[in-house]
Amino acid sequence: MNSSNVPHRWERRSASPVLPYSSSTRGSPVAPFRAPMESGQEHEDDVAEVAIVASPGLPKMMGALHPAGSLYEKPVNLRLAVEQHAAFRRLLESHSVRVYDVLEILLKDTERSVSARVALEAFAARCLTYQFSSEVNRAKLGKADREMVADSYKRKVLEGMSPEQLVDIIKTNPTVTIEPSGRDTGFTASYSFRPLTNLMFTRDQQVTTRRGIIMARLRAEQRRREVDVMQFCFDKLKLQVVGRIPPPGYLEGGDFFPVGEDLCFIGVGLRSDMTAVQYMLEHDLFGTRRVAVVKDERDQHQDRMHLDCVFNIIGRSTALMFAGMMGEQSPLRRNVDEYARASDTEPYRAVRRDVEFSAYVAEQGFEVIPLEEEHQLAYGCNVLNVGAGHVISVCSQAAREIVASDKFHGNVEYLDFSQCTAMYGAAHCASQIVRRAPVPPMSLNASS
Repeated sequence: MNSSNVPHRWERRSASPVLPYSSSTRGSPVAPFRAPMESGQEHEDDVAEVAIVASPGLPKMMGALHPAGSLYEKPVNLRLAVEQHAAFRRLLESHSVRVYDVLEILLKDTERSVSARVALEAFAARCLTYQFSSEVNRAKLGKADREMVADSYKRKVLEGMSPEQLVDIIKTNPTVTIEPSGRDTGFTASYSFRPLTNLMFTRDQQVTTRRGIIMARLRAEQRRREVDVMQFCFDKLKLQVVGRIPPPGYLEGGDFFPVGEDLCFIGVGLRSDMTAVQYMLEHDLFGTRRVAVVKDERDQHQDRMHLDCVFNIIGRSTALMFAGMMGEQSPLRRNVDEYARASDTEPYRAVRRDVEFSAYVAEQGFEVIPLEEEHQLAYGCNVLNVGAGHVISVCSQAAREIVASDKFHGNVEYLDFSQCTAMYGAAHCASQIVRRAPVPPMSLNASS
């Protein structure tokens, strides 16, 4: 279903201007990124203004070599995944969302700005490891031989590379192991890599609250370096990063939903944990009066790893929810602990415990559209609301259920994302909305 078929549409008025952006990845002026860009979102139904995505590329190819080892659900056709992700970006842009791709951010200004070039080289240097083989007796090596794994040699190598090569290093984290060969250049090398095979799912490396961006700490070891990549990108865009989860806490962005200045939801269970939530409460990183902690204590299944796999907000007072976890008698039910504070200067305190999730959501004034397991497994809940009830869905049958419900008053657009869902994520997973503007008063204009 295409939004152009809707008889009326909402005018969108930005709360503040979006910074100019050129589609050229390397040659545009530095100036657009000098001024800080505001970040933050108050409600999932507010108008999305700025989104961060990461198009699939070399790391995805490497991950596709062994899907299970890369946290993928099934084998992947990379060419189709690239095409589907590009269509997702075009769909976001059709809703006036300013979309920044991680690749473009990394490359941005590196042909014009020495500062941008040097910063990229420094980041690549942290991702590239030189080492001697364990069989090499370093004590018998001369100074020239030892220089082959020195930082000075690495800097020389990186200075001669193109920006694209530097980005490939950042995305694949290579280790070069060398040993003397006694011929030719005097050394032979072997290579190993730790590719960022899940960087495409830009939802997880951070959460965006009313306070701004908080860098997460991912549960899976192979994903930890993604947080550093996203931090580099936010710093380059001068987007406000207000905190970062320290060990031993775990936080992943798919577990967070903003629902206004009064309330937000944060899931804990298979991925995020209470240690991270407690850190955010103590450091006032949510920015709301109340925080609803949605506890997955009975299920903790990969198919329902994050809150956005089983729940979503698709309107001001409309939500999606996996039917199989609803009700006190459900063996998969989630319970809510609510934390609240009387004022901005007071600490959060637990005020309610173990309220069944669907009942709690209804208490907040939401009407719930339940989705059966078949559609939940097809990522029916993992929609992206770009604002004012305009929803992108990757499950055609779930999309039909949503629009057939008298509880829904928006519009749904279907997107074939099958090669991306093969990697265990859909529209919500593959985007990080870092800025939303409040939904303006509705103005009915006839569509052209």
